[in-house]
Amino acid sequence: MIAIAGGGASAALIAAQLPPDRKVLLIDKDGRHGLGQAYSTTDPHHLLNACVSKMSALEQDPDHLLRWVQDQGLGVAATDYIPRMEYGRYLRDVLAGTGAEEVTAEVTSVTPDGRGGWRLGLANGTGGAVSASGHEREIHADAVVLATGNRAPGNLPGAHGPRHIADPWAPGALDGVGDGSPVMVVGTGLTMIDLAVTLTKAHPDTVVHAVSRHGLLPRRHRCPGVPLAELELPDQLTLAGLMRAVRKTIEANDGEWRGVVDALRPHVPGIWEAFSLKDKERFLRHVGRLWEVHRHRIPPATAERIDRLQASGRLRITRGRVQNVETNDDDRLTVRLDDGKALQSGWLINGTGPSHSPDPFYARLIAAGIARPGPLGLGIDADLDGAVLDERGEPHRTLFTLGPTLRGRRYETTAIPEIRAQAAVVAKRLDESALSGR
Repeated sequence: MIAIAGGGASAALIAAQLPPDRKVLLIDKDGRHGLGQAYSTTDPHHLLNACVSKMSALEQDPDHLLRWVQDQGLGVAATDYIPRMEYGRYLRDVLAGTGAEEVTAEVTSVTPDGRGGWRLGLANGTGGAVSASGHEREIHADAVVLATGNRAPGNLPGAHGPRHIADPWAPGALDGVGDGSPVMVVGTGLTMIDLAVTLTKAHPDTVVHAVSRHGLLPRRHRCPGVPLAELELPDQLTLAGLMRAVRKTIEANDGEWRGVVDALRPHVPGIWEAFSLKDKERFLRHVGRLWEVHRHRIPPATAERIDRLQASGRLRITRGRVQNVETNDDDRLTVRLDDGKALQSGWLINGTGPSHSPDPFYARLIAAGIARPGPLGLGIDADLDGAVLDERGEPHRTLFTLGPTLRGRRYETTAIPEIRAQAAVVAKRLDESALSGR
């Protein structure tokens, strides 16, 4: 049996690649199997950030999603951006075709069983119980895939209380926010874009204040898209050399940067692997945010909606860092920034995006020597095929991971095209393990 810890898109993609005769358990603590955080939204204005032609769940069948949307009568083309809730339905259909058994539970531990397999400790999940008693139970698996997706955001200084939303994607997190009072979102990335769309639609008086260190918003896709640029990478991959090559190519393309970014994308894992530790640190400190807003773009329709909100004053962007949050007598909040500015808000939402350091579950794996932290402390470490490395750097034969947990190893590892490619490799390795008797 193969146990997949996690139930979102990463888990669905790996389940879809496994042979149909393998028993597969999909274990998700929120009961959102196939949907996870990204695709459990019910807001039809939350669109995919990539067009239909790029979002097939199957590496070997790039038109799989296109055929599905056509069968559903959605009336969209390969170049369209469909609602994420529809993509969630697609993933549910993909998952249903695998025959995987869905379990609502939280995986609290993964330990060797002494026979080449693994013991998984399960506790009750938020979407349903493992057992009526609520006690932890244990299952055994021949192999385990850690497909836990993105972590919740890190903590904000001084933020607490009922008007602070620590994780906007937790089930029911935004139920009370649509009261018309001003909302402050910390972060100006993709999470903030979704929140601004939803909250301003929920109440006509809602104004969203978004604050981040750079105040940068995700750029928009061009539709129709642009061809890939001819990008020549330097022989010696350093951050400075790469930046020179990128600037030179953008200039040669008359300033059109989208084709350059897209041409660079497949090379990112190799580039990240080649960078020195100092270059990786410099990238995260000085270049990372610029890469994110140009790489992870938003559909034209979403960009136009954000433009209208800014023009009407219902979305206001502020540069700065949150230093402290104070709760006033009327339960309103005063958010103090590092430049001394104080902003008043009815709600405070942490939209900083996922934390990339190990959570308590992974911290236990690391403490036990089963895993080790990824480079720069991002996620956990693995080989190029996704086999988890133990404390000595040795790969496990039957313990794998994919998706955001590989941020430190691959950097660009959160989008469907990257994850489905990883899923195909992991599935092949798992099949080889079965044929060789582990």
